[in-house]
Amino acid sequence: MEKPPEAEEASSQSQDSSRDHQTWITAQDILREKLITEDSFAWKLPTTGASQAGSTEEKEALRYVGGVDISFSKDDPSAACGTLVVLDFHTLQVVYQDFSLVTLQVPYVPGFLAFREAPVLLQLLEKMKRSDNPFYPQLLMVDGNGILHPRGFGLACHIGVETNLPTIGIGKNLHHVDGLNQSRVRKLLGAEENSSKDFINLVGCSGHIWGAAMRSIQGSIKPIFISIGHRISLQTAIMIVQMTCKYRVPEPIRQADIRSRDYIRKLEMPK
Repeated sequence: MEKPPEAEEASSQSQDSSRDHQTWITAQDILREKLITEDSFAWKLPTTGASQAGSTEEKEALRYVGGVDISFSKDDPSAACGTLVVLDFHTLQVVYQDFSLVTLQVPYVPGFLAFREAPVLLQLLEKMKRSDNPFYPQLLMVDGNGILHPRGFGLACHIGVETNLPTIGIGKNLHHVDGLNQSRVRKLLGAEENSSKDFINLVGCSGHIWGAAMRSIQGSIKPIFISIGHRISLQTAIMIVQMTCKYRVPEPIRQADIRSRDYIRKLEMPK
């Protein structure tokens, strides 16, 4: 019996989606081979001196930290504003910002967020780099997970490997990974033995450390989730996040989020 046109179209879309997923899996696997999960950078933190990354030579201090985020239109979920901000690490003041308004064609698929959002954010970084801007970030925070991800390679890893920048993943929600989930982590944070700790390591059922849950505000049980993106260790990532938090979310991510929301809101205001 001949299939109705609707059935043929649905079947074709399903095949296309399956091909996309396989292409994405292959691309992730190739990029993951380049992933570096230890300190590998040419700068130093004020509190740690030049001993980082196994070098005794004098290094330039970390000065410029970037943050990237994407906000979506309330009227049209495919309309998005990608934002890149760069902050002075010492003052936490914004020294650079840029925006990109786009219509996203790729749907959101759990585990493959990078293939929807990364191209927009990579374009902003490439534009800044091509212009030889003196504020180009030495380190990037990404509103999204790094290795704390079902396939061990989230948005922060993807952007880090593509740009070769040290990156930190900042998640506001927790993926179900290796037995970890939001309620279990909140119970751990609320436990008496952890009540005075700023952060706890996220140890999966396999014994692997996937990242850390950090409470930026004293007594809070609503943590942020920090994970390695690229070219940085978890210990250093936690230290930098602590140094850049005024509120729950580190300032580079908070500023990128505020500014992208404001930008898209102004565009939607009736004229």
